[in-house]
Amino acid sequence: MYKHLTREQRYAIYLGKQKHETNKAIAQAINVSESTVCRELKRHATKNGKYLWIQADESATRKKHRAPGNRAVRPEVRWRVEQLIKDEQWSPKQISGFLAKEGIHISHETIYRFIREDETGELARNCRHKMKYARKARKKKETKATNIRNRVSIHERPAEADGKRFGDWEMDLIVDKGNHAILTMIERSTNFLLMAKLKHGKKAMPVAKTVWRLLMPYKGDKLLTITTDNGSEFAEHQWISRQLGGVPVYFTDSYSSWQKGAVENTNKLIRQYIPKATDISMITDNYITKVQKKINRRPREKLNNQQETKRKTQFFNSN
Repeated sequence: MYKHLTREQRYAIYLGKQKHETNKAIAQAINVSESTVCRELKRHATKNGKYLWIQADESATRKKHRAPGNRAVRPEVRWRVEQLIKDEQWSPKQISGFLAKEGIHISHETIYRFIREDETGELARNCRHKMKYARKARKKKETKATNIRNRVSIHERPAEADGKRFGDWEMDLIVDKGNHAILTMIERSTNFLLMAKLKHGKKAMPVAKTVWRLLMPYKGDKLLTITTDNGSEFAEHQWISRQLGGVPVYFTDSYSSWQKGAVENTNKLIRQYIPKATDISMITDNYITKVQKKINRRPREKLNNQQETKRKTQFFNSN
């Protein structure tokens, strides 16, 4: 295992060079490899090529302190990090960016180390992926679904709807085994979440009316496009469009969930609070509101680690 040179070894290197000994002889004397001595001399030589062991040791100490993972984390900072994971289920990057705004600098790599070091497993259980990752190959194939009348493909969506402007929304359902459902809607530029329990399950017209109720406050220049999948629950997309001032509704290709990635990723966050085995019919509207607010409190790297509710408030105040 690699070990850093000690002050005594650096002093021995200095004496060896004063005696004009070879790097190999010096390495044998201090019980390290010749390449270690060569790297030490190259890293810490002065401008005129001399090796001063005191300066070398001080320089190595400074570099060691600056290196990620080597800086001691104050107990109160570590406690706060652990509380944000347990209470808010924020990711290490979200925590790192959020604390940086308060002048507390801790890397997300260090936070991941905390999670791995936690023998109880509680920190990992509060992470979105439970510290388990899996990637699936994506197939790019345009779909012309036949189950939805007058469906408009996502490939006809304007290039301006790229997630940078305010007003482009994505929608989806979270469904349990009994076909009870929750409607989720995401504004793409801010990842602002709207949620509502569907009392009539996946029936198309009740779903359309819930979409209308949630998005009515944004009708106009704050509601420019809606993107969803080919589920039959969205068959009344033309009714939605008429009620909301003609907003176009676009449909993704089949088996292409990444084409509405914002709402898909948010649904995974929601699953931390509403696991797949949950009977949605037993969940109250009050609990759904709490989950929505909790997720909207999360800082986002794409928003310079601002919280989404704050970003939404700033937007409306500026218009």
